[in-house]
Amino acid sequence: MSAAYEPRPPLLRVSAVSKHYAAPVLRDIDLDVHAGEVLALTGENGAGKSTLSKILCGLETATSGSMTLAGTLYAPDSRSSAEALGVRMVLQELSMVPTLSVAENLFLGNLPRRLGWIDRPTLRRQAEQALARVGLDLDPWTPVHTLGVGHQQMIEIARALASACRMLILDEPTAMLSAHESATLFERIDALRRDGVAVIYISHRLDELARIADRIVVLRDGKLVTDAPAATVTQDALIQAMVGRDVAASSETQRAAREPWLGDGSPALRVTGLTRAPAVRDVSFDVAPGEIFGIAGLVGAGRTELAHLIFGGQPRTRGEVKLGDKTFGAHSPRDAIDAGLVYLTEDRKRQGLFLDMSVRDNINISVANRDAQGGVLNLARGAERARDAISSLSIRVPHANVNAGALSGGNQQKVLLSRLLETKPRVLILDEPTRGVDIGAKSEIYRIINQLARAGVGVIVISSELPELIGIADRVLVIREGTIAGELGGYTGQPITQEAIIALATGSQTALAQAH
Repeated sequence: MSAAYEPRPPLLRVSAVSKHYAAPVLRDIDLDVHAGEVLALTGENGAGKSTLSKILCGLETATSGSMTLAGTLYAPDSRSSAEALGVRMVLQELSMVPTLSVAENLFLGNLPRRLGWIDRPTLRRQAEQALARVGLDLDPWTPVHTLGVGHQQMIEIARALASACRMLILDEPTAMLSAHESATLFERIDALRRDGVAVIYISHRLDELARIADRIVVLRDGKLVTDAPAATVTQDALIQAMVGRDVAASSETQRAAREPWLGDGSPALRVTGLTRAPAVRDVSFDVAPGEIFGIAGLVGAGRTELAHLIFGGQPRTRGEVKLGDKTFGAHSPRDAIDAGLVYLTEDRKRQGLFLDMSVRDNINISVANRDAQGGVLNLARGAERARDAISSLSIRVPHANVNAGALSGGNQQKVLLSRLLETKPRVLILDEPTRGVDIGAKSEIYRIINQLARAGVGVIVISSELPELIGIADRVLVIREGTIAGELGGYTGQPITQEAIIALATGSQTALAQAH
């Protein structure tokens, strides 16, 4: 945060804005946003952050209240009308067209033309400039569907920054980014602040707020409960404001409640020589019952691709997977689930949830046949199972029959996790399990992970948040360019530290020397 920061006259003024669906979501929000400031907006999942931001960028309409932009009445009825006035938003969920190239996605709807045809040389030049702003070195003609979600998120941000804007709204922008990509984004935000652009930065990562924000606003249950200069707000005060209670938020705190895994020579999962070049090459490791096994690496290193190969989402070129003492040749995710291996995808909307189905049906879909009698589903048992899951994971939802697509990102994550837990897994793979999840929900997820480990489940956690892995994992396997770069913790004798993980992930001899 700039020490010389001084508030300017409000660029945006929000007055008594409320939003009602089946129940109130926002309640009489009063908020000023100044040009040249970074306003951090935080709160638990379901607190109203995404709804408020969607009203600001024209994706939703307020039930009551008013807004002004630069002193003029502001009531956008679409995203394009907000963008025409210089208000742009990068949504938490990806909105790329996967069959188009990076360049086409960057300028979709505004492609440069010459004599009626797309001007490809100009498009390439503009795309290279837009990518350079966020530190991406990609061929602009690369099809988006070939890229990982981290790169796609950076392209979303590059698209927003490709046109001049007066106010930029970023919803969990670093959730899928590496530390290097996040640092590049922060530098760009600093430049936008200097240029007088207002930035609304939505995040649950409290350390980021201290780095980037001039002012912090906290929503709880649809109400604005804190609006203060960032320098005056402690993390403890933020957590208290967000959840209204004390929580054991850190993975370290939750990890301390479990006896450390020492290994007993009888793996729950054994992976040997797993390969699908070039993404994954000759990867081998064991996971014991009751062990929490972390997998780290930079974006694009092959972590998610490895999970897909284990789970059966992609065919293996060679290699073997064993569950217990039985060789597991998964031909589909259904085979994996039936064998006791389940996978929480990092892309919950496109690969995990059925957004047009109810929360109840999403929770029950993998186990509904378990209670069936004579081919008839036991709807009462399904309703009970959904109620129990909603209560135990604190899923914020008005009732179990609401569609999963209507929930906030963090609550969608908890619905998907509850579905997986109903299968009673022997091995659980969690890919970015706390991405976009608030501090209270993180505490609940860490508690569940440790509870599963105590019950003898082998848990694999893939995470870009190094403090999370350091706090929760017994061992950490580091992947670089599809191969094993090294292993830390457990019987290796090497401590799990941020420096050591970064050194292995980057192959930096300097970082490796510092780590030791």
